[in-house]
Amino acid sequence: MSRQILILSGTLIIGIFLGWILFHSSTSKDVRHDQTVEAAKSAVWTCAMHPQIRIEKPGKCPICGMELIRLNQNFDSQMDPSAIHLTLEATQLANVQTTVVSRQNPEKEVRLYGKVQADERLIQNQVSFVSGRVERLLVNFTGEPVKKGQPLALIYSPELVVAQQELLEAAKSKRAQPELYEAAREKLRQWKLPESQILAIESSGIIQTNIEVTSTATGIVTARRINNGDYVNQGSVMYQVSDLSSVWVLFDAYESDLPFLETGDKIEFTIQALPGTYFKANVKFIDPVIDPINRVAKVRVEMGNHEGKLKPEMFATGIVKATLDQFRNKLVIPRSAVLWTGTRSVVYVKQPGIKEPVFKMRVIELGPLLGNSYVVNSGLSDGESVVTQGAFSVDAAAQLEGKPSMMNQQKIETPSKISLAKSGLNQNSRTHEKIANQGFKVYGICEMCKSRIEGAAKSVEGVLSAVWSVDSKLLEVQFDAAKTTNDLIQKGVAMAGHDTEKFKASAQGYKQLPSCCLYRK
Repeated sequence: MSRQILILSGTLIIGIFLGWILFHSSTSKDVRHDQTVEAAKSAVWTCAMHPQIRIEKPGKCPICGMELIRLNQNFDSQMDPSAIHLTLEATQLANVQTTVVSRQNPEKEVRLYGKVQADERLIQNQVSFVSGRVERLLVNFTGEPVKKGQPLALIYSPELVVAQQELLEAAKSKRAQPELYEAAREKLRQWKLPESQILAIESSGIIQTNIEVTSTATGIVTARRINNGDYVNQGSVMYQVSDLSSVWVLFDAYESDLPFLETGDKIEFTIQALPGTYFKANVKFIDPVIDPINRVAKVRVEMGNHEGKLKPEMFATGIVKATLDQFRNKLVIPRSAVLWTGTRSVVYVKQPGIKEPVFKMRVIELGPLLGNSYVVNSGLSDGESVVTQGAFSVDAAAQLEGKPSMMNQQKIETPSKISLAKSGLNQNSRTHEKIANQGFKVYGICEMCKSRIEGAAKSVEGVLSAVWSVDSKLLEVQFDAAKTTNDLIQKGVAMAGHDTEKFKASAQGYKQLPSCCLYRK
């Protein structure tokens, strides 16, 4: 009897257990099915090419026929509806990186290009002090070194022959007529005959038919303006002698660079012909007048050159690190964080307090370009994180979801306008500028092309900065939209001989480029 009871009890327990398993599995499947159906109903599908399309089921785009893709609908209550949410896997695949915005004392690198030139104060013209015929050139080619007192040429002068005869006649009666004798000697002195030569003429009694023209300076002959047999007048320039023991390095500074340059600034430069050698000096002079053709002012650096390594016409590239006192303790962000769209400069800001990456677009106002970074006048706060790498990927995801992006300006958060006085600008700053940041393709090859392209862009009135990349061929310009436009800047660059996205350089302008800069195939 007890055995039957045990068997019945065991059978009952097994039956209850199997029933619970079957019922629970069915319930779970129903719940999961209901959740799947609910998720499918709440999903939204869109077109990659036409993000305005919103359909609640998969299919094809009614405009272009492309397969629809599902929007990312993952967000929590803390997330701004206009922000874009990316998964950790998506940010890793897109290599999205962020940087915390901080206040700095900005330092702008001003890059200058120029040439070595002879010191104008050490250039002398060697002239003929008498009229006559050049019998023989003793220094007969350009580049020959000469020393002070060295004979340069022999000249036959009838006037000098007559003056020597007068001296010999006056010497015979110098005791009776000392004034006449002294006047004859002084006449020869005025023609730059040395005292030893005058005494030799007087003591020998022989008239010298040819006179030596001697150098009045030590240096290098940089110009020869006479040949054997030429007739010269008194004061005619025969040679130009330059003392190259000290030289100038003259850099071209464009209008947009001048506000950041001052006399006394330290400059470090290299010479193209002397790779690996760095020179340091101070700015001695900044030309107060702008060249009306090239739109540049000369920045002068003085260098000692006793070893003769620096030769006139050598190309030089210099960098001045200018401290911007008017922007001291301002926010600075990397240049790669900024996206340009028309006259707007935008960045993507990471929203705080959310575990997964969530970014929101922000319009900002930029200050000057600092090489690889920008000063931020308004639109960001200290401690916020901005996307510095992969910003285009984030923007593409925002466009697909129909949220504020470079191409969709709806609901974009725009910072409140602040006065330039509060932003720390000095009185010389332009108070009515509408700053625009844009980029376009410009075709070139080398660093010489870079200097020419940037110079041509900066020569357009209203352009504040221009940076061209040899690798990407992209010219990034910052300009006052009230004074110029993108098209005018591209036309200015094309006039310098470089094709742009919209305008092609003329055949004549292209042919004037150096052979190393000919980029057309």
